[in-house]
Amino acid sequence: MPTESENTESAGIELSEHELREITGYAADCAHRVLFLFEQQLPAHTPDTRPRDAIDAAHTFAGGGRRTNALRQCAWAAYKAAQHTVSPAAADAARAASHAAAAAYLHPKASAHQVKHILGAAAHAARAEELAASEDRRVSVRTLDWARHHAPPAVTAVLDRLPAAPTGGGRVGEIIRDLDAALRS
Repeated sequence: MPTESENTESAGIELSEHELREITGYAADCAHRVLFLFEQQLPAHTPDTRPRDAIDAAHTFAGGGRRTNALRQCAWAAYKAAQHTVSPAAADAARAASHAAAAAYLHPKASAHQVKHILGAAAHAARAEELAASEDRRVSVRTLDWARHHAPPAVTAVLDRLPAAPTGGGRVGEIIRDLDAALRS
């Protein structure tokens, strides 16, 4: 017999297309704030547009575009770009872009994992800025404050339907939990 938490994890939630678009736009805005950290580490003769393409695709969806396989592919491409950079800050900036495009694929399930889809771009952006500032956590506090104040109503409305952010995930997981708690209070 399933436990109460297993029932909660498998239950569905309401998720409108409008909410999905607002969440994706928010994630794209968060990722865009740190895109320069990825782009500045590239040699001028070898541009890598994958993170920028992912953010642009997320903004297009948020603005009324279709949720297509190309959007999903942009998310994966930005994720792969993160794996091919030597700068930890640039890698997290690319991961923020990947999460922005992937936010369009949030599932209407009452799963703590879905919180990572909503707040992943903001958390990776905060971590990228923190790494660029030699691990200065004061930088991520300011970034998270920005993220909290710029979250559209859909972000908090959907978070309120989900369990709290899951444990684990290292520093990015910690940032997700901090932002999740701040947005729910």
